[in-house]
Amino acid sequence: MRSAITISLVPETKGGPFVYWDGLADGFARAAKLGFDAVEIFPSSAEELDAREIKSLCAQHNLKVAAIGTGAGWVKHKLRLTDPDATVRRRAQEFIAAIVDFAGSFGAPAILGSMQGRWEGSVSREQALAWLAEALEQLGPRAHAQGVPLLYEFLNRYETNLFNRVSDSLEFLKTLRTQNVKLLCDLFHMNIEESDVAAALRLAGPKLGHVHFADSNRRAIGLGHTDMKPVMAALRDIGYDGYLSAEVFALPDSRSAAAQTIAAFRKSVP
Repeated sequence: MRSAITISLVPETKGGPFVYWDGLADGFARAAKLGFDAVEIFPSSAEELDAREIKSLCAQHNLKVAAIGTGAGWVKHKLRLTDPDATVRRRAQEFIAAIVDFAGSFGAPAILGSMQGRWEGSVSREQALAWLAEALEQLGPRAHAQGVPLLYEFLNRYETNLFNRVSDSLEFLKTLRTQNVKLLCDLFHMNIEESDVAAALRLAGPKLGHVHFADSNRRAIGLGHTDMKPVMAALRDIGYDGYLSAEVFALPDSRSAAAQTIAAFRKSVP
């Protein structure tokens, strides 16, 4: 397993669960100094990102790109795949597709989380899931063409009413033709929704593509009440060798949250 830490480039998410906020150069340098293996980037859009800059920073600091998030599509641009407006759905898919392509050029997956949306008002659950499936059937193969999976992140009940647990998410993925969509399991969301986090991770098994390494209170691991021993045992049992990426609040500050994260990672992954 490898370590990663988050860099947000989206002013609208200020105060959200991301560790570094002061640009790519600053985030890469700080991550490298602490010994992280990779960074996870949250941009305003694919167009905002400069591939040459990121390649240079990766080489300079010996870091990888673990994943690139699409959350700004909802937070900043109000795009979601289950919007009742067909134009919004199309723009949402195009937004994600651009990030899939950019991330893929770095051998990294794109994350679909908040842009999945929810069912409400005139949109039934069945209709929302049909639109979500339609988008995944397009985006999964697109990611496959880049040699990476597409990461689907199920969220807690306060952020979506589509899927909140591993079991329900897996059943949905089984209905898709594409086999290139994997689960992003965020330990914070799982602490809210799963009765047994370790058992849920075992259930995910080979469909697990990425882990957000966050404690029960969305702070760095070790600052909440998550028992990491069974969690890590489950990850080892299923042969997970991907990233443990800190999508956590920068509390009490970025430096402290990052230091606590890498210490917890080294304790968990000797």
